Amino acid sequence: MKSGFIAITGRPNAGKSTLLNRIIGEKVAIVSRKPQTTRTKIMGVHTTDECQLVLIDTPGIHKPHNKLGERMERYIYSATRDIDALIYVVDVNIPERELEAERDALKGLKTSGVPVVLAVNKIDTMPRLNLLPVLDRLQHIYDFAGIVPVSAQKGENVDKLIEVVSGLMEEGPKFFPDDVITDQPERQIVAEFIREKALRLLNKEVPHGIAVEIEKMKQRDSETYDISAVIYCEKQSHKGIIIGKNGEKLKDIGRQARQDIERFLDEKVYLELWVKVKENWRNLENFITEMGFQKN
Repeated sequence: MKSGFIAITGRPNAGKSTLLNRIIGEKVAIVSRKPQTTRTKIMGVHTTDECQLVLIDTPGIHKPHNKLGERMERYIYSATRDIDALIYVVDVNIPERELEAERDALKGLKTSGVPVVLAVNKIDTMPRLNLLPVLDRLQHIYDFAGIVPVSAQKGENVDKLIEVVSGLMEEGPKFFPDDVITDQPERQIVAEFIREKALRLLNKEVPHGIAVEIEKMKQRDSETYDISAVIYCEKQSHKGIIIGKNGEKLKDIGRQARQDIERFLDEKVYLELWVKVKENWRNLENFITEMGFQKN
């Protein structure tokens, strides 16, 4: 039996969370087109008869602008400690001018000494004749242990990526039982599903100023959950945007989130959403900690 810990990292919007979900086969990390969607380390587990990969999804590498951003940055580098390999995800459509930024992002990984596999994502969005020149340019920015073009969205070549990463693992124990796919508590995953729908449905200036807290999550009977959650925002004007005219925006967020939650819990869900203002919460250390963002 082989096993090991693998961090998934890269710059924002490369498709890290989509890749994690695809490898695991279940949705454990939320996905949106907005950068910095992932805020914490999210762990997923992929187990076969021969190998167990414990995968850690991290926030996109970015320059922090507040206390929350600083904590997200610490998550990234703490996740790259004590790992056995690293998957670095890059968008196949990366402009030539951004290759230097990718090279700079990778510099910080050299000190870890772990093998880095490059996952060139979103190949379904590019004609195959254009793919080889991109791979040729990317292979020169770092000494990769392997380069695998994939489509996390479509699942193309993901099995090959798993094969390459598994080949880097050494003999070791199973860290989790076969049926475990994540270490995330159910309440945290439910909160993230709600935040994901808000990210997708709200205006650009609002999403990164929101946080979600599950106030109540109780199984009423064998087939029904009652869940009450609060969406925190930083401004009174944002509260109105989240609620929307006649409450329609908040209803849409709740409706879409409930569908994901029911699929995840495999139970009927009654979901209540509330919106509260917590000014400048992203710079309030105690509040950030209370919301589940650990200090390291």
